[in-house]
Amino acid sequence: MKKTMFWTLGAIFAICSVTAQAQEGEKMAYPQAEWSKAGDILMHSPGQELFYGVIHPLAGLFEDYFDVDKAADEHRGYIEMLENNGIRVHTVMDILQEVGMDSLRALASSVLVYDISSIPDVDADAMEEYRQDVLQKMSRNDLIRCILLQPTVKLSRTDNNTGYEAQYIQNPLMNLYFTRDQSITTPRGHIICSMNSSQRAPETNIIELCYNHLGLKPILRIEGDGRLEGGDYLPAGNVSFIGCGMRTNDEGIRQLLEADAFGHDTVVVVRDHKLWQMQMHLDTHFNIIDSDLCTMVRSRLEANPGDPEYGTCDIWARQPGTQQYSLWKQDQPFVEYIRSRGYEIIPIDVDDEMHYANNFLTIGPRHIMAVGGQSEQLQQRFSDAGVNVEWIPLESLIDGYGAAHCMTQVLQRQAYNPTTGVKPVSSNLTTRNRSARVYRLDGIPATRTTRGIVIDNGKKFTSASGR
Repeated sequence: MKKTMFWTLGAIFAICSVTAQAQEGEKMAYPQAEWSKAGDILMHSPGQELFYGVIHPLAGLFEDYFDVDKAADEHRGYIEMLENNGIRVHTVMDILQEVGMDSLRALASSVLVYDISSIPDVDADAMEEYRQDVLQKMSRNDLIRCILLQPTVKLSRTDNNTGYEAQYIQNPLMNLYFTRDQSITTPRGHIICSMNSSQRAPETNIIELCYNHLGLKPILRIEGDGRLEGGDYLPAGNVSFIGCGMRTNDEGIRQLLEADAFGHDTVVVVRDHKLWQMQMHLDTHFNIIDSDLCTMVRSRLEANPGDPEYGTCDIWARQPGTQQYSLWKQDQPFVEYIRSRGYEIIPIDVDDEMHYANNFLTIGPRHIMAVGGQSEQLQQRFSDAGVNVEWIPLESLIDGYGAAHCMTQVLQRQAYNPTTGVKPVSSNLTTRNRSARVYRLDGIPATRTTRGIVIDNGKKFTSASGR
């Protein structure tokens, strides 16, 4: 309980102005940059609900069968490694043990179904009253089981015993341990996603309940035809990267832009043309380690135009202090764009890629948590780049099609110190560009003679007009 009380105070602080927090230096805030030191993380330790996914892995959205008990042990070990780095881990189960019973019962009521379609003569109102009576009597743990297992009781008549018999059908939330996906956390706050798979849709209600309990009311929920999953989002100092492909669509991104939910003046929409389950999200083929260091799977890094792996991006930008974004550039080569921002790219070879090497969690500048068992070549590349890697044993859990990044939702990181507008702060520039004052709309350093629209000292100019 002390842990929750401490977090509530932290949560109240977190929803204050990010700018005010950043000025204080060491405070925690909503994540502005993937490489800022992590402070609070939301996770879900898998339990009984995971079993139903492994008995038919493909239907469970998993890659292969894995041992549920070993997976649970691995997850607990991962949490312990995070906590050893001073990170506060909040689990969904801990939160569900603390939320008000009325809120818990309401969520359980929304998923417990009595199917009376086989007995048309039954009094529907009386059966609903009976269902509500059962819910009122349920213990906290049974309400939680109801939420995680999503049971349907398919009723029929019988002449024996109580007059009823039933088939019991469950739609368990076996993917809930991938807490990256149900929401994104931008510098503005939490956004509840809309999942691409209908079987994962109920997960968002659980995560929203967790946020509300922690005092972190989400600022937006993606609705209608919009699709958004958290593995497609990466904050990078003064820019947001958002993947658009298998799991996130243009309508979801449009809702984020219109609601000013990103909190960055530059938004880079990274378009996936491969549409491959193994690389379903942006964080499975591109990830960020520091302000000038990232990774990318080699097949995408070296792809040629026209190849399915060849990535492109659209750049949306706005003037500092305004809310409306405009499409500034379209169909730009993604690798060229990354390099133009001063990033060194560490390539991930195919064997490491297939072992989820790219799906690491950055917990501080050049400090990552990554799946163990990678090649000596990759280990050397990380070492040469000055990256502190903590290798996590996740051999069972990764058969669920995800790894260290997918299993975490970072709620707070050390407050970043961005300036207003699209101009990057010095920590987001390579040494050779730190004296630059003029920037293009996508945040890349320029000069006053650069053709087109530039930002000079926070103001927009068209250089061709002679300022």
